[in-house]
Amino acid sequence: MATKDAVLKAAKENNVKFVRLWFTDVLGMLKSFAIPVSELEGALDEGMGFDGSSIEGYCRIQESDMIAMPDPNTFQIIPWRPAEARVARMFCDIQEPNGTPYAGDPRYALKRVMKKASDLGYTYYVGPELEFFYFKNCNGTEPLDAGGYFDLTPLDVASDLRRDTVFALESMGIKVEYSHHEVAPSQHEIDLRYTDALTMADAAMTYRLTVKEIALKHGVYATFMPKPMFGENGSGMHVHQSLFKGSKNAFHDSKDKHGLSKIGKSYIAGLLKHAPEICSLVAQWVNSYKRLVPGYEAPVYISWARRNRSALVRVPMYKPGREKATRAEFRCPDPGCNPYLAFTVMLAAGLKGVEENYELAPPVEQDIFEMSEAEREEAGIHALPGSLAEAIANTEKSALVREALGDHIFNKFIDNKKVEWDAYRTHISKMEIEKYLPIL
Repeated sequence: MATKDAVLKAAKENNVKFVRLWFTDVLGMLKSFAIPVSELEGALDEGMGFDGSSIEGYCRIQESDMIAMPDPNTFQIIPWRPAEARVARMFCDIQEPNGTPYAGDPRYALKRVMKKASDLGYTYYVGPELEFFYFKNCNGTEPLDAGGYFDLTPLDVASDLRRDTVFALESMGIKVEYSHHEVAPSQHEIDLRYTDALTMADAAMTYRLTVKEIALKHGVYATFMPKPMFGENGSGMHVHQSLFKGSKNAFHDSKDKHGLSKIGKSYIAGLLKHAPEICSLVAQWVNSYKRLVPGYEAPVYISWARRNRSALVRVPMYKPGREKATRAEFRCPDPGCNPYLAFTVMLAAGLKGVEENYELAPPVEQDIFEMSEAEREEAGIHALPGSLAEAIANTEKSALVREALGDHIFNKFIDNKKVEWDAYRTHISKMEIEKYLPIL
């Protein structure tokens, strides 16, 4: 655990002139304000006050005073700022003026559910795979390359972009496993080494900004939009997850034919059973549901498997001697979600399965996309919500999600998403004008 003195020492030794205090709104948009380093000690002692009434999902104007309390463990130098006047960042916990945690803070929601897991003896680990696109600029979807999965082409500009991004992430203490080209043209992925969910949520927010900043330095644009191009794969955020008890992976059982313990099976059963309820939190945009369609490798059907990537949950094959690698890969989230809330509801769903001993159905190893509707019905395989409206309707009825998020975030999130859906369904698209105006 970092201390106040360690942070002040690091700021002095690294010639830090400003510290940016980071936090997120209910949608996962990164918010920030800067303080001169002369204010850092006071911020670490008492936090910094700000007006929360203009932050999406925060407080009403008559209750606008909020406190941003920096977390010393998150102090890092921002590598793309000038060395002669360095800037650092710290994530903050948002508090009421009296010092109590603010119910609208997504970071607090995750901490609360992780505390529940901790009380049961578990540590929740996650390792997300965040995919993204590089485009020439933010005004269109002109790709930088025509590459495919794992392709390496001569004078590969994108590999330079990925390399510089990895260097930046590692300089900020974020461990990277590998990076590569993804399936679609100009689509890429940098995978982060698994860690506890709170550290990873902070890392995911840092990752998204870092990818964009490095892209801008190279004169291009990076986006985490789930489905920016028609006819191409969208960008997902497959989340590998497991529960540990101390140094022991609670998901693993070497005697089981799938390498899964009862806890692991019940956790996966919880993810599957509650997937329709949590879908709006892990795929939170209208555009998310243009990715979640058959034919583009995105999971649509609620099932699990070992090697079958058309399933919603995949359990990678167990290798002897690698017990700690036993995990569940939840495949419907996309990188545009709020990682704090996404990890919160995934953990809540899995823990519900563990607490109530949910039974896990047999795996489905055949290609579900190739099955007929009758075959899927006979196998008991149901689909995820097909639109944001359907996803929100499922969430709104969910006692599990309400309990996990708390009433404040639950209500604010649903209200915001209903506004988004209303704006989308009443918008007249270019396609409608081109198709219907000439004939109707």
